[in-house]
Amino acid sequence: MTRRARGVALAIAVTLMAAGAAGAAEGERGPVTNLPLPRYVSLKTSEGNVRRGPSLTHRIDWVYVRRDMPLEVTAEFGHWRRVRDRDGAGGWVHYSLLSGVRTVIVTEDLLPVYTRPAEGSQIVAKLGIGVIARLGECLAIWCEVEAGGQHGWTRKTALWGVAPDELRD
Repeated sequence: MTRRARGVALAIAVTLMAAGAAGAAEGERGPVTNLPLPRYVSLKTSEGNVRRGPSLTHRIDWVYVRRDMPLEVTAEFGHWRRVRDRDGAGGWVHYSLLSGVRTVIVTEDLLPVYTRPAEGSQIVAKLGIGVIARLGECLAIWCEVEAGGQHGWTRKTALWGVAPDELRD
């Protein structure tokens, strides 16, 4: 590819990425999948390269090394998804490394998990900060989670990977 062709391709990619970012800001649908932007997914593998741009030619900025880690998809370009983690860091990841299985990260230490979505119910577990749990049903202020063989309900505000207003059956 000539230098000029690379420049044109780069200009097109930048334009498409900007369009994807604008769509994410407006809460629209992804141009590739037609799924909502932003949305939450999880890392399918135990290792995933995070690139500066949406292609194999872009530099790898870092590598996610935690299987099932929740990520937020903010843009789409071909087979690539721009994601961010709970710390706000992100980049472009190939779609084959992502899963639609929903997980969350616990953001409060010793978070109680209850048998029912009520603080007066029995506590079945306490989760440490940074624990990754599978996400189940979510009500207005409660979400059902499963981690380490324990299953129950906890406060949505103590989880990253679920929107504050999100309801799930």
